[in-house]
Amino acid sequence: MKGYTTRDVAGLLGLTEGQIRSYARAGFITPSRGPHNEYQFDFQDLVLLRTAAALVRARVPNRKIARALATLRDELPTGRSLTELRITAVGEDIVVSDGGAPWEPESGQFHIDFNVGDFATTVEPLARGVAARAEGAPGERSAHEWYALAIELEAVSTVEAARAYMQAIAMEPSHADARVNLGRLFHEDGRLTDAEEQYRAALDSSESPFAAYNLGLILEDRREIIEAISAYERALAADDTLADAHFNLARLYESTGDARSAIRHFNAYRLLTQRRPGRR
Repeated sequence: MKGYTTRDVAGLLGLTEGQIRSYARAGFITPSRGPHNEYQFDFQDLVLLRTAAALVRARVPNRKIARALATLRDELPTGRSLTELRITAVGEDIVVSDGGAPWEPESGQFHIDFNVGDFATTVEPLARGVAARAEGAPGERSAHEWYALAIELEAVSTVEAARAYMQAIAMEPSHADARVNLGRLFHEDGRLTDAEEQYRAALDSSESPFAAYNLGLILEDRREIIEAISAYERALAADDTLADAHFNLARLYESTGDARSAIRHFNAYRLLTQRRPGRR
């Protein structure tokens, strides 16, 4: 969900609106268009713009910036928060690291270093404004759009993200993905009963492997071993490629003395993890 305006982004990054539009025209970013054909940006766009601004100040040629940022955009992880990343640039390499092996999108001569998590903290007040605008006109968004906005807000404000997930659920109580993500936020905040309620509600409307797996984690934390095994097995019935579910079942079956089941799940875990491609 792209909810940041050109004015929002310019004020945040200390750029003019003209510079933001010129970066978009140069292909550094690919913002969407709003109902009045205005640019709209998401958090990934902000990360790319923050990098682009530094490269422009370092007098890197536009063609090299566009190429580097296109590669960086393709390499940024999907399906999880960008706030774990640190982006540095020395010599001719952009180096992106998330605590594991770094990868290096192509670039030109420059030097930058910024932590995306710290940048997210800077963006948080802006995200609150976007959320407030959305809540001021709740009927203008569908449940799916509230869900997409919540995913975007997770990068900078879990409180606002939770509220957006609740809006999605209020409009569509059977929205399993919104319930799973809201449950995860509750889970991370230590609100296990609230998280369990969301996971179980998600499972009432969908055989979500993630709802079942996360429910298993809560049950395991409570030492409800038999119930946790059932939840993990339910997760694998929906998606048998969940390596962590196989690993957790191997541990739990071993603790109950079921060696055959433990070995079966450990072998499945090992096979799945051996197949995972390494990051460049």
